[in-house]
Amino acid sequence: MKIFLFLVNSIALGAGLAMDAFSVSIANALNDPVMSKKRRLLIAATFGGFQFLMPMAGWICVHTIVNLFQSFQKCIPWIALLLLSYIGGKALLEGIRHHQEGCIPKGRLSGKELFLQGVATSIDALSVGFTIANYQAFSAFLVSLIVAVVTFLICLLGLALGKRVGLKLQAKASL
Repeated sequence: MKIFLFLVNSIALGAGLAMDAFSVSIANALNDPVMSKKRRLLIAATFGGFQFLMPMAGWICVHTIVNLFQSFQKCIPWIALLLLSYIGGKALLEGIRHHQEGCIPKGRLSGKELFLQGVATSIDALSVGFTIANYQAFSAFLVSLIVAVVTFLICLLGLALGKRVGLKLQAKASL
């Protein structure tokens, strides 16, 4: 029964943490609806990878430099807000600028932008590492792995949904 609850809780946690990455995946696919399958897999893997790394980083921090990160934990939502605001604001400004110039914006996401999106959408997962501090190393690894797989699958769904809608609304989606 404990294993079943552990798996259900980990999957639910992964689904909850993946919602921001899901939204960003939809937006990415809306912006580039002809994105290749390889690119979609890369984006989903990036989000899943960050969702794996952040809880593990939080868990490691609790077990090594806990005193420093106790005060930092309160700042995590604000860091996420700033990163997402920066990314969203930049995308909005580029969309407005390209719309005014009458040109179609470049749909392909750069590596830097994908990295920033990965960090921004997974920063809340860092606090999960603090909440699973009492887990043994293998259990923390397993939770993080389940969260990563769930995020990967949900992001693939978001990219497919964004692609389908984006092909129909491509001209308006970039703004």
